[in-house]
Amino acid sequence: MRYGIIGAGPIGSIISKKLVKIGHDVKIADARGIEHLEGKELAGTAVRVEDVIKNIDVLILSLPINVLPNIRNTIDQVGEAVIIVDTSNYYPFRNGKIEEIENGMVESVWVSNQLGRPIIKAFNNLLAYTLEHEEKSEDSSGRIAMAVAGNDPTQKHEIMEVVNKLGFDAVDSGSLSDSWRQQPGTPAYCTELTKDDLTKALKKANKEKAPLLRDKVMERLAELFAEKKEGEFSHKDIVNINREIYNS
Repeated sequence: MRYGIIGAGPIGSIISKKLVKIGHDVKIADARGIEHLEGKELAGTAVRVEDVIKNIDVLILSLPINVLPNIRNTIDQVGEAVIIVDTSNYYPFRNGKIEEIENGMVESVWVSNQLGRPIIKAFNNLLAYTLEHEEKSEDSSGRIAMAVAGNDPTQKHEIMEVVNKLGFDAVDSGSLSDSWRQQPGTPAYCTELTKDDLTKALKKANKEKAPLLRDKVMERLAELFAEKKEGEFSHKDIVNINREIYNS
């Protein structure tokens, strides 16, 4: 398949490397301009935003959620058959408060509305380290799972197949309106669960509690970062804190 990726941060860069490794054609762009890709170690072909959307089957958006409305004009030019994947997560302290989301709108529903296109939600409920280093073959025990949500069953199945090929079990987490179950503040978010456990975690999610638990995790992490010396804080520490608080 042919992929375009807008966003060369940790998640976008890792996805591009993994896709290239298994033989896919990948183009990657920076929404701010191609010059922002200079000096970065990237897989695939670095291109301008206007070129990343040409002749592709899947477009992966790996941008801060508050930036996504700025690329509406680009999305308007994307072919109707192209699957659009949203990897974003909403953190008010980082992205600024978005009124509709604060009032209860599901994050990826908001994104879809801003872009004027159906989207698939994926690659958001694993840490970058997990995505890069924790893949396993399909027959391995303890394989970590990733949640995939969306309204189009065919498009969702395509992305679930991609997830599987990248080394993770894929769990159908429902429609886009259900995607809040894999967002920050829920038991499914960055807790490195197997397929069975992720399925249970998605059902256990509490929409009202999620923002409070999300902020509680960020407060705990800030405290621990202040206490520990550099190199003493691992991604496993983050996973364990997420498990402790999101399951409370």
